Amino acid sequence: MPDAVTESQYFAKAVSQLGSERGMQTNRPVMGANGIKILDKGARVTPRLYERLVQHHPTTPLQDAIEIDAAVSGKNLRAIGEELLDSNLVFSRMAEKPEDRKLLLDCLEAVPLPTAIVFQLTVVRDVHPGQFRYFVATALTAVWLGNRPQAMRNDLVMLAAAGLLHDLGMMHIDPVLLEPSAEISPEQRRQLYSHPLVSVLLLERHSEYRNEMLRAVREHHEVLDGSGYPAGLAATAIGPWGRIVSLAQVVASLVRPGRSHALLRLSVLLRTNRHRYDNALINRMLPLLQLRPGVDTEPTDTIDNPVADPVRHLKAIHHALRGWPDALAQDMRLSAARRSGLVSIGERCARIHRTIIESGVAPDQLQSLDADSITGLLADELSLITRELAWQLRAVEREARRRWAATAGEKLPENLAVWANEVETVCADLVDRSTSAVVQSEKI
Repeated sequence: MPDAVTESQYFAKAVSQLGSERGMQTNRPVMGANGIKILDKGARVTPRLYERLVQHHPTTPLQDAIEIDAAVSGKNLRAIGEELLDSNLVFSRMAEKPEDRKLLLDCLEAVPLPTAIVFQLTVVRDVHPGQFRYFVATALTAVWLGNRPQAMRNDLVMLAAAGLLHDLGMMHIDPVLLEPSAEISPEQRRQLYSHPLVSVLLLERHSEYRNEMLRAVREHHEVLDGSGYPAGLAATAIGPWGRIVSLAQVVASLVRPGRSHALLRLSVLLRTNRHRYDNALINRMLPLLQLRPGVDTEPTDTIDNPVADPVRHLKAIHHALRGWPDALAQDMRLSAARRSGLVSIGERCARIHRTIIESGVAPDQLQSLDADSITGLLADELSLITRELAWQLRAVEREARRRWAATAGEKLPENLAVWANEVETVCADLVDRSTSAVVQSEKI
């Protein structure tokens, strides 16, 4: 495995944040690049010394050679899993039956943890505790989604491992990418898109992890419509376990502590993104997100930045979608590449239109609503749906401009320009980087 991955400067900086009180010692001699022994077995390693060792590029992988006090273990994972099952409504619903609770926790505790993985997980736990809880939450969700009739326990343990370790590569890239609101440069975006591959590089040398598990880690940001990364896989090119972890990490990210209206936000995301995630898995998850009359208390606060008059905005989105110039794709004067691109954009518009109908927010479905009836949870739900659909529509419009690839001095055809300008106007007050739950979840 390349040293740049195993002993990255970013991970070394995370280790340096552990503090001098955290005990670390070598479990074997550490050899330098010139074959000279740098440290004996049993030597004490401080965070500052670790950082210096990385700069000397030892031939002995440091994460294999260093043991850390009070390290992550299966029992630690189980304890955090129990806390999540007891404190989070979504996870408690996954474990309402005692046998389901036991299965989730048993699989989590049984995840294989080689020395190098223990070391990295311990650093994540101590330096980024919120990220570590998200790892555990993803593992629990992956097991729950994969627990179908005739499921083999070892398969579920491997799914737990994929969920727990899928983002290990994030510790080896620029830490600014861990900040959901950070602006990302093109180079940082390339790093972000590479992190599933970095995770695989960190895991594949450990024989404890099966090929199906490694594939799921590699595919955890691939989505069914081909818009994911790092390979842009689509449909059946994504494996069953990849589909599970792809959805599990979204669930875990959106139900983190402090997320207001988490159940509603996740429900809206799943219902408006059926083209991205496995529908059988979505249908299994949605019942967990419903408020139960007489059991759950309806939230009294409203979502941040609600949409004023969402019905008007939804009608405008619908009108813009119906205004897509389909005939342009049949213009034989255009190049084959441009016609193909226009067909693809038309299909995406049609897909968003289907989502509008399936979500119950088409104009004829909204006729019975007036301003007085749009209050409480209904107002919140319509606001979230409006912003998500506006984000999807604006993304399609940007893609249409990119696919047309106008040459210097060339203008868009008039009907395409009119449509693009209408979309920009419709989405202007509805879209920014913070409004799409998909954008939020994919920076994790």
